[in-house]
Amino acid sequence: MNKGLSIFWIIYMLFFAIPFPMFIYYNTKDDSIPNLVSDNPWYSLSILVISMLFWAILLIGYFQKWVIRNFSIKHNIEKLKTTGEPREAKIFESTRIHQKGAAYDTYELTLQFKNLSGSMVMQKAMVNDAKPYERRYEGGKTVGILLDKEVKKVPYFIFASTEVSIKKMTIFLTSLAWLAFACLVVWYYVYSYSVESNGMGWRFMGIGHPLLTCAFMLLLYRAFGAFIAKKFIGKPDQLFLIKFKGTQTTARLIKVSQTGTYINEQPMVDFELEFTDQFDRKHRANIKKIVDLLDLDSVRQPYFSIFYLNENPQKIAFESDLNELKGEF
Repeated sequence: MNKGLSIFWIIYMLFFAIPFPMFIYYNTKDDSIPNLVSDNPWYSLSILVISMLFWAILLIGYFQKWVIRNFSIKHNIEKLKTTGEPREAKIFESTRIHQKGAAYDTYELTLQFKNLSGSMVMQKAMVNDAKPYERRYEGGKTVGILLDKEVKKVPYFIFASTEVSIKKMTIFLTSLAWLAFACLVVWYYVYSYSVESNGMGWRFMGIGHPLLTCAFMLLLYRAFGAFIAKKFIGKPDQLFLIKFKGTQTTARLIKVSQTGTYINEQPMVDFELEFTDQFDRKHRANIKKIVDLLDLDSVRQPYFSIFYLNENPQKIAFESDLNELKGEF
């Protein structure tokens, strides 16, 4: 259900980022040959340069996400194999994921282990089992894991038995897709120039041209998504940092109030909490969280289990939220 909604919203946003600006531009454009001689060429060139800069930022970002990220993760895994902090993790729960035609058995595990500060944590993870006959991932068994001591780069932990390799076909196909997209952008510049220049150069470029508006909308979506994640959900890297380096404690609820912000019609609630750290020092900190309307009664319980960073006790998170973080290894 959630995956279907995500695909719907991606398609919905892409429509308003690419086809819609083109539809508006080409249906409101005057079909007669415009007199562009009097237009300021520096204004048009400025719009052209800005559009090219926007597309360059997008293309570089996509290449890093689609291609370079795979090599980065491989490098980080190889580094963790030698520098990771070893831990024994108990398999609290194991669920086999049935996938047709899969080369390996896949399991969703709920692991229980001590983090870098010695607090017990629960972590969900997906794992491919290349040796199902050994039955390594059954509930109740233990597995060796390696934690990133700094919790800075994905993945933040791996199984000690992890073997990593790059799928060349996947890299080839994603590189091909990126190259096709880059060629399409270049082609659109060439097409626009040949159809709209009328022998007067780039003077046809304006603030409403799709070469600018499409790139601007895609960048706007990226910035808006990052803002929502940071402001209302919490950056995943920060949550993993709190989870793997933080200390667990019980916090007392001081005050709870609605912020007036709603995400998908669900209210954002501000929790003011008080807790004592490992040195018996009291701290007050706030957590903002989107709460389901059907679960509003739970926000008024007197105590909550939280994790806080020893070096910055204002950085806190609910244990229940941290338990929902997932990783694939």
